[in-house]
Amino acid sequence: MSTRRQLQALFLTRFANAFGLVTLLTLLSTYVDLLDPSGLVLGMFATGLTLAQAGTVVPVAYLGDRFDKRTVLLAGLALATVVYGLFPHVSSSWGFILVRGLQGIATTVAGLLSLALVGQLSRDDARGTTIGTSNAWRFAAAIGGALSAGALYDAFGFDAVFGLLMGVTGLACLAVWAVVDPDETSTERFRLADLALNRRILTITSFRAQYAVAVTLVRTWVPIFAGVAAARGGLGYNAAVNGATAVAVVIAAEKFTNMLAQPHTGGLSDRFGRARFVFVGGLCYGLVALVVPSTPAIGAALGLPATYPFFGHLSAAFLPLVALNGLLGIADSIREPASMALFADEGAGNGVASSFGVRDLVWRPGSVLAPLAGGWLTTNVGMAAVFYLGAGAAFTGVAAFLGILTYRYGPRGIAEW
Repeated sequence: MSTRRQLQALFLTRFANAFGLVTLLTLLSTYVDLLDPSGLVLGMFATGLTLAQAGTVVPVAYLGDRFDKRTVLLAGLALATVVYGLFPHVSSSWGFILVRGLQGIATTVAGLLSLALVGQLSRDDARGTTIGTSNAWRFAAAIGGALSAGALYDAFGFDAVFGLLMGVTGLACLAVWAVVDPDETSTERFRLADLALNRRILTITSFRAQYAVAVTLVRTWVPIFAGVAAARGGLGYNAAVNGATAVAVVIAAEKFTNMLAQPHTGGLSDRFGRARFVFVGGLCYGLVALVVPSTPAIGAALGLPATYPFFGHLSAAFLPLVALNGLLGIADSIREPASMALFADEGAGNGVASSFGVRDLVWRPGSVLAPLAGGWLTTNVGMAAVFYLGAGAAFTGVAAFLGILTYRYGPRGIAEW
């Protein structure tokens, strides 16, 4: 099958995987209100997913490089289809955490191996562009997932939402089976350990390990901030007539700007190098995250409306929150394709799954611990502290990255690669 057709099937897989993840993110505040967790249990609503993802990365990276990536990818998509059929039956906090863990396993298999195949099929001189396009499909799914999840839940409840997820994921499974060729690249050597000590990968992980805290906190808590009751530090949009849809609009703003920008920023990283895009994107992300808790004050200062057609009463913070989340998407679009292309560059050949496995593993400690810290801060300090912690993690990440580049390559180190 032609490379273009195979890439299109893999883009659909990336679409389906993101569709499921963002749908659950959109409905997270709804589950928080329905199941009423607090403290560490609230943090486990996100950490149950990330713990399962962390435990899945190493075996999936090994299986992907040792055997046929296509076969393992199909197994992950089939598992995801089954898992989405379980969500409507959840009736307790720990039941939700368990099913989220199963979702974490399925989405890690699908996400890691579809990305590895995209990197493997990409031309060396257009890898950033191809990965950026792949991510654009992922963010298109995130927009569709956020909006459809909110609207379908408001109109029909959980059954319609998860029925749609099962259909989209099943379609992606069929496309991979029909279009993607068996993967003939394999190695008996487990390359993950070698790549973990690769000099360039070690440099980027100095940033990525800390940036994981920033993105996990901000992406998870923006919809929580928008949706949960004001008494718990949020804006209480879930109490509006179409509250889940209002939360979905907030989430979709970040995905929309990211989707539009990534193919272009990925192409720029192919032309001008990866490092400066990682640095600038991380710095901008931290700056915007600092401002998120101030959206009520911004809305009041600008005299913005608190009531909107279709949604009813929200707050004056609605438009500023949508705008800031859109800026977060632009900031992350500067960083992400450059960072991902760097990992693909280093793993090109017979170790691309392991290279992306290292990338995933480095992300996991922060993504596991950050929601626990966020849950504790929300309960004991206030929700604003979550965003300040996220911004601080972005700033320390870019500082470490710039420092290592300067030490190794001199004052112009950030322009070296």
